[in-house]
Amino acid sequence: MTLTLPKQAFVVALLAVLCLWPFVQGATGLGLMSSTAVRAITKPSGDVTLSFVQAGRLSKMPFKDGDRVKAEQIVAYLDDRAERARLAQIKAQSEDLTQIMASQASLAQKKVDLKKLTKAAQLFAATELEVEHAQLDVRIAELSLDLARFEHDQAVRQLHESQIRIDQMQLRSPISGIVAQQHVETGESVNALEEVMRVVLTDPLWVDASIPIVQAALIKPGAQLNVTFYPPDPNTVTGRVIHVAAVADAASNTLTVRIEVPNPSKRPAGEHVQVQCTPVREE
Repeated sequence: MTLTLPKQAFVVALLAVLCLWPFVQGATGLGLMSSTAVRAITKPSGDVTLSFVQAGRLSKMPFKDGDRVKAEQIVAYLDDRAERARLAQIKAQSEDLTQIMASQASLAQKKVDLKKLTKAAQLFAATELEVEHAQLDVRIAELSLDLARFEHDQAVRQLHESQIRIDQMQLRSPISGIVAQQHVETGESVNALEEVMRVVLTDPLWVDASIPIVQAALIKPGAQLNVTFYPPDPNTVTGRVIHVAAVADAASNTLTVRIEVPNPSKRPAGEHVQVQCTPVREE
């Protein structure tokens, strides 16, 4: 069959494309033909799931889903009535100095007795054995005072330990943010390390963009990149690069670049965005 001239040209062009296609793919894989923008998904800049380190029954949860909390604010309480009763007892023991004062008085008396017996022995009115017994009484009194002081110090340490245990029964948020999910309700029993509440920070947002290596090599921490949000409320904001990965993804020849994006309008995390790969020039 004889091909006409237009058909011959089409076949030649098709063969040329097929032959060059591997080189085109290789160039694209190396980032030589990559686009100037990549798609990514926003995520919270802070995201913590809170748990107790011990089991117990929830006695109070002041916040619910959607509420805002501040860093170090208590968001959940375990029933700690027994621990507080024990704390009061140990506190009383730690503040009681009666045993120390009694030991000090006994030691002072034993020293007076020893002094008198020593003088008496010099006048041959007391025996050497009596003096030795008086010396032992002083030593025993000194040890009793040391023991009283040690027991007092132990009570102070137990007071500190008891306070720590009570503190661990109060769940504090390590970040300021929004309660994203409350996993349990007041009155329920929870196990140690069981999820109780999730708190997220969405202002600012973070965007982890996989940018081709050739372009990512020009991006440094502190650089500014434009981030465009998709409909229904399209908007372009300027974010700041806070991290560039040290290891590339060999499969896609990209580097992960983390951009911090201000979010005063309180957009939810998890939206699709488009990240411009070329840094914004500072004026």
